[in-house]
Amino acid sequence: MMLDWTKVATVFLDMDGTLLDLHFDNYFWLEHIPLRYGEKHGLESAEAREALMRKYRSVEGTLQWYCIDYWSGELELDITALKQEVAHKIAVHPHAERFLAAVRGSGRRLMLLTNAHGTSVEIKLRKTELGRYFDRLIVSHDLGEPKESAAFWPLLREYEPFDPKSALLVDDNLSVLRAAAGSGIAWTIAVKRPDTTLGEKDTGEFPAISDFSEILPD
Repeated sequence: MMLDWTKVATVFLDMDGTLLDLHFDNYFWLEHIPLRYGEKHGLESAEAREALMRKYRSVEGTLQWYCIDYWSGELELDITALKQEVAHKIAVHPHAERFLAAVRGSGRRLMLLTNAHGTSVEIKLRKTELGRYFDRLIVSHDLGEPKESAAFWPLLREYEPFDPKSALLVDDNLSVLRAAAGSGIAWTIAVKRPDTTLGEKDTGEFPAISDFSEILPD
C-alpha cells in the first residue's frame, strides 16, 4: 500500500492485534478464563463460557472491558496471575520489530497507544522487549476514555501534543480507527489478521496491511 512517509512525523501503534498476535488475548479470555472461572465457581465449561460472554458484552468498548482490576473483582479471579500462566503464548507479529526499529531510526516520534491495562502492558513488554523502541507508552486508562471514544482524541492532544495532519495510527480495532479519523488523524491503517490463527477480517473503509513489511519507512 502507498504511504507517504515524507508527511508522517508521529507514529501511534496499537499493541494487541497490531504489534502482538491477538491469539494470546482470544485464548486467554475465551479459553483460559472460562476454564479457571468454571473451576472457581463450580460450573461446567459451556455454562462458564455462557456466563462470561454475558459479562463481556455488558462492558465491551468501555474502559472496564480492558481493566484487569475490574475483571479480578467481577470474576473473583487473580487476572494478573492467570495471564502469567499462559504468558508463553504472547507473540510478536511478523516484521513488527523490524518496523519499530526502522521508525525509531528515522527520527520520527514513536508511541505505543493502547487500551490495555498498565499491568497487561507490563507483562507483554517484559516478554517481548518491545518497549525500548518507543518514545512514550500511552495507556488509555490514564486519560479516562477508551480509544473508541471521540472524547479520547482531544485528551490525547493535551497529554501528548502532536499535529493530526502528520500523524499515523495503525490499529486492528475499526471503532478506534473511525474515532481517530474523525478527529483528523491523517493516516489510519488497519490490520488484516490480528489473530494469526484466524482468517483475514473485514477492514471496512480502511487501507490494511498483512504485515509491517508493507509500510516500512524509506
